[in-house]
Amino acid sequence: MTASHTVPQSHHSGKSPVTKSGVLTIYGFGVRVRMQAGHLEIEDGVGLERCKMRLARVGHGLKRLVVIGSAGFVSLAALRWLADQDAAFVMLERNGKVLTVCGPVSPSDARLRRAQALAHHNGKALEISRELIRVKLEGQERVVREQLKKSTIAEVIARFRDRLADAENLDTVCFLEAQAAATYWNAWSEVQILFPRQDARRLPDHWLRFGARHSPLTGQPRLAVNPPNAILNYCFALAESECRLALSA
Repeated sequence: MTASHTVPQSHHSGKSPVTKSGVLTIYGFGVRVRMQAGHLEIEDGVGLERCKMRLARVGHGLKRLVVIGSAGFVSLAALRWLADQDAAFVMLERNGKVLTVCGPVSPSDARLRRAQALAHHNGKALEISRELIRVKLEGQERVVREQLKKSTIAEVIARFRDRLADAENLDTVCFLEAQAAATYWNAWSEVQILFPRQDARRLPDHWLRFGARHSPLTGQPRLAVNPPNAILNYCFALAESECRLALSA
């Protein structure tokens, strides 16, 4: 008796899986990253959609290897290969949490490290934080005013931004940022999410609008229950990993 279906075997792709920006994202169950005959061998995917690829030491263009999930293994030799190629390794949980970040490290600048250590004592940390959050809130205000056409909410964010100048400590800066963020995401709650018409009929209602930034499953942004918030979680995780790489470089 012959089987009516055969399970496809892992295959090698002829086209480079690395994007033009040097990023390779892998996911699935039983992810494998290891060395084979001097090449970095990567296997990922789910079920019948498994894929195996190999990267040589020359011409790969890899700058970031991003792994989504925690089922699988990465060998020490593979991590050494990435380090030798000045490529960073980022591991993200499926709920958007950054698990591991490691990348190239440049020689330490003693003057920079000293300035960083003293920043909390000489007021520089507060000054930098106020400026960073001011620019962030300015951007949120502009989006709400110009794109969402909600000038009243934009004015509320502007008032939080103006109060930053009088913030005397980092706790106050964080409080103002949080209040502005709650106001900003509330402005997005009724924004419609567009899908092809034939698909929209099959989707749950909460997928068709932005909704709340906090998930009903966790009370926090983690474990988002609709596509726009899940995408935001992924983007924020990538942004966090890039910040951590920059701080350690």
